[in-house]
Amino acid sequence: MPSLLIRGGHVLTMDPVLGDLPDGDILIEGDTIVAIAPRIETCDAELVDATGTIVMPGFVDTHRHLWQGALGQIAADWTMHEYRTGLVDRYSPLFTPGDVRDGTFFGALEALDGGVTTVFDSSHVMHTPEHADAAVEALKAAGLRAVFGYGSPTEDLPHPYDARRIAAEQFSSREQLVTLGLALRGPETATLDTTAADIALGRELGVPVSMPVGLGRSGQGRSIARLRERGLLGEDLLFVHCTNSTDEELTMIAGSGGHVSVSARAEMMMGHGLPATGRMIEAGLRPGLSAGVPGSMFDEIRATLQAERAHRASRRGLTGGRPRSVGLTSRQVLELATIDGARTLGMADRIGSLAPGKRADIIVIDASRRDLRLLYDAAALATCSNTADIDTVLVNGEFRKRDGRLVGVDPFAARIRAEASRDRLVTIAAG
Repeated sequence: MPSLLIRGGHVLTMDPVLGDLPDGDILIEGDTIVAIAPRIETCDAELVDATGTIVMPGFVDTHRHLWQGALGQIAADWTMHEYRTGLVDRYSPLFTPGDVRDGTFFGALEALDGGVTTVFDSSHVMHTPEHADAAVEALKAAGLRAVFGYGSPTEDLPHPYDARRIAAEQFSSREQLVTLGLALRGPETATLDTTAADIALGRELGVPVSMPVGLGRSGQGRSIARLRERGLLGEDLLFVHCTNSTDEELTMIAGSGGHVSVSARAEMMMGHGLPATGRMIEAGLRPGLSAGVPGSMFDEIRATLQAERAHRASRRGLTGGRPRSVGLTSRQVLELATIDGARTLGMADRIGSLAPGKRADIIVIDASRRDLRLLYDAAALATCSNTADIDTVLVNGEFRKRDGRLVGVDPFAARIRAEASRDRLVTIAAG
């Protein structure tokens, strides 16, 4: 793979030592960043002119259901109860391995197009081994960095032996672009004994384990405290949502070295409760961000920022005071979407920030694509951007999007297959 030089962009490294370079260069050798400086002289590297752009780490989505990619906005007006009875109970059993492959592939391309270079794919549709193989095949074909979260459509993980099979057959190295995790239903849907057995399986396989907690009335049952009582908390666990988890429980997660993920849009739209972003940070946690269902990470960034500021102002208003600061800043929410997301998935040594020695997972946002927009604060401008503003996406040093278009794949063909899958599923479900 030839050398690549990204020249002249406003570089947001998300690295506390390197900071920002308003006019900087990045040199890439193969899959690795080898140098970042105001000016790098080289004569044999392929040049990417980044003048007038923002160059930053790719987004890390810590919880997304890519298998639902073909169904789009089907749950836009659903509560959590409607989601479980509609999508999980009614639609999920109708999915063939082909539906899982087509939906996952389309959802992965949507994520890449929007600047997401790494995703924890919470794939709780593993009805058969063939479903699992199809999901992994799609992730590998899409070319993004992913944790395949092997999950269950029922209360129990039905295929523990298959999880062992796929671990042995498809996931031999931590350095692969696609690695293995477990996506559990968690103690608020399954029993505590089932959750304990599933966590034990994850630890046997040496993979991260994700689960939703703190949702609605069931989320008030102090599930995190019950897990702690059983001695199950640990740094390999990722808790998603936590909207109704107590401050004490968030402190328990932090003390165990565990991780959390916020999905602000879904949490507010589906009635989970207010996103716990600020409470998590106050407890010593650095949450990753999650789009949950197909969607834009830019939208998730803005929803997280706005929800936390509104919540902070509301709490201050109840005491008759005025907020002295907005709390969560544009820079901080970008950190949640990049380096903190990488920490959440145990990948901060490789991705999440731009620094020599790290993998070249990079996005380039064209700040001049819209005529009536000026670059003053690069972090703030990045939070106000959209998928259409992303000019370039690199994963492991390879172009996945260039000049505003996905490369190496046929998005139109992927869309046709996804639409056919969607139409078949909707027709059968309605029948």
